[in-house]
Amino acid sequence: MGHLNSGPVKGFREFIGAGVVRKMAPDAARARSLAGEAKSRKKLLAEIREKVGLSDDNANYFVEMAYDILIELLRAKLVARGLYASGEGAHEAEVFFMLELGFSRGETEFMNGLRYFRNGILYYGKRFDADYGKKVLAFLDKVYPRLMA
Repeated sequence: MGHLNSGPVKGFREFIGAGVVRKMAPDAARARSLAGEAKSRKKLLAEIREKVGLSDDNANYFVEMAYDILIELLRAKLVARGLYASGEGAHEAEVFFMLELGFSRGETEFMNGLRYFRNGILYYGKRFDADYGKKVLAFLDKVYPRLMA
């Protein structure tokens, strides 16, 4: 199988077939821990937004924090179902698990774009503005309750 980032991903099952996602015993305690950490991060993000505000100068921090919250919740869902992702393509697999959870292709693609852009921040010094930060925070507000359910 070729590099998973080289073309459109057909779905989560592709990652299982590629060995990026493997089965394990479901781990409810770890799932609760991950979800609890995501909840704490979301609370902190709300406090920072209220006290500091979103601007072009700090948009990257909001983008990164929103991504971290969402990916942590997706990991919680995975481990609760006895799955884990590791190696090259693991974060992409975690994102595309959204399709298995009933999220739309558009929502999943937005999250995958967020994953890609977050990597741009971390590894390439990419800068984002407050407008993109607002879109990411709106996305977080939209999908967070569904991931916490």
